[in-house]
Amino acid sequence: MSQKIRVTVWGEYVHEKKHPDTIGKIYPKGMHETIAEGLRESSDFEVRTATLDQPENGLTEKILAETDVLTWWGHCAHGQVDDKTVDRVQKRVLEGMGLIVLHSGHYSKIFKRMLGTTCSLTWREAGEKERIWICNPGHPITQGLPPYFEIPHEEMYGEPFGIPTPDEMIFISWFQGGEVFRSGATWKRGNGKIFYFRPGHETYPTYHQKEVRLVISNAAKWARPEGSKWIDGAPNIPVDKAPEKITVQGESVHKPGETGFK
Repeated sequence: MSQKIRVTVWGEYVHEKKHPDTIGKIYPKGMHETIAEGLRESSDFEVRTATLDQPENGLTEKILAETDVLTWWGHCAHGQVDDKTVDRVQKRVLEGMGLIVLHSGHYSKIFKRMLGTTCSLTWREAGEKERIWICNPGHPITQGLPPYFEIPHEEMYGEPFGIPTPDEMIFISWFQGGEVFRSGATWKRGNGKIFYFRPGHETYPTYHQKEVRLVISNAAKWARPEGSKWIDGAPNIPVDKAPEKITVQGESVHKPGETGFK
């Protein structure tokens, strides 16, 4: 088994091809490749990319089985992601694969499914300054960062943000127009760790910025699987396999070998 953290960087790769003279100039190989480039700056990772237009949306069972951490950027084509792809990703997150959801991926099928809420928010596209404050300076995701850093031009996301209460608040953003936003948060689902990180609007060079790259790199290290097992089912434990000796009392409507759940 590879000792490196195996990261798959997933992106829609729609905006860049649709707007080659604007977005394509900022991300000539696609946003996914720029994010992957940032991760490849560290020798800790083995990085591959996948996009919406590939067979099975680029996330086959084989690829996901070989993925320790999946990053997800989507925006204008959330509905084009096949539900079977979402099923596969969900299964792997529950088993222990890390999931890093970026920017407008808050409205992706997989993020809404894993969190169980609408993940709605307010927004404004005006190229405002974003100041990102660290809420937890001792967290692995914030290591190497100053108390805050700024992105010169970004899309504004504002509260209320329709997410369940995070397990950990990592970052909070302030925007030039006055709004604030919970821009970095974590959750645990099954054995998998989930991190949402807000920056990354397609019309700005956010994923070229060193602080943003460091956050994603730190998050990928934090989100790697921990190695514990996840039971996907409800297996029956026979009487003779109980840790302590017991005697059957009462009747059962289940046949031997049945789980009892449908």
